[in-house]
Amino acid sequence: MENTYGCSSKTTKDVSLQEIRDRLAEFAEVGEVGELSEIFQWKGEVARGLPNWSSDDKEHLEEELSDVLLYLVQLADICGLDLGKAALTKIVKNAKKYPVMNQTST
Repeated sequence: MENTYGCSSKTTKDVSLQEIRDRLAEFAEVGEVGELSEIFQWKGEVARGLPNWSSDDKEHLEEELSDVLLYLVQLADICGLDLGKAALTKIVKNAKKYPVMNQTST
């Protein structure tokens, strides 16, 4: 039986220090997304450009967004994925799945 760590519960496997670091990086990403989510939890509607936010709140948001981005880049690297290419592919898929309809005024 496999657990979420990719290890069999019936056999013991040696794990390298790098594998441990890689797994910790994956879990750290979840924590960073939680911190980012927490910023918005009590804000309600958020206006474009954050005009009602203090400079400290904006700086905190920038830091948390950066943390998430850096962990995503690191995780993609660990997994051997090209994150830029994956994002572009996803944009194309979304454009096909959710096409923008031209609206004409009557």
